[in-house]
Amino acid sequence: EGIGTRVVSMPCMELFAAQDEAYRKRVLPGGAVRVGVEAGVRQGWDQWLFGERGKYGKADFVGMDRFGASAPAEELFERFGFTAENVAQKAKALL
Repeated sequence: EGIGTRVVSMPCMELFAAQDEAYRKRVLPGGAVRVGVEAGVRQGWDQWLFGERGKYGKADFVGMDRFGASAPAEELFERFGFTAENVAQKAKALL
């Protein structure tokens, strides 16, 4: 659809935070829409979604909000919104 997009993998938030500010600015520039996707808890993500040049109203999160769900992975991913379609919809809604 002609919408510029980047995907940032952050397997270790502590290592990313330890990088110099210039690097972090290149990876997560200000003003961009941000959608965090985590098949676990949200803990720690707000720092990168809303802090470091992020903004409320320009960020969202797709992740688990409860413990104990059990089903085949495909069913759980669909139920909790871990689909390309859902993530793209959330990002577009923030534009």
